[in-house]
Amino acid sequence: MSKRQGAADKNARNVVKDLEQTPVNSHQAQQLQQQTNDRRHQDALNHEE
Repeated sequence: MSKRQGAADKNARNVVKDLEQTPVNSHQAQQLQQQTNDRRHQDALNHEE
């Protein structure tokens, strides 16, 4: 599989998307952090052998 020249990978696009979000209160900040934790946990489960 070849990648297009100059195209950012999916991880980089998602990181930029996450960093662009600014939480308006502590509840929203906690929700955004939980989404990140859930993705990391799911990724860890997907890579277990």
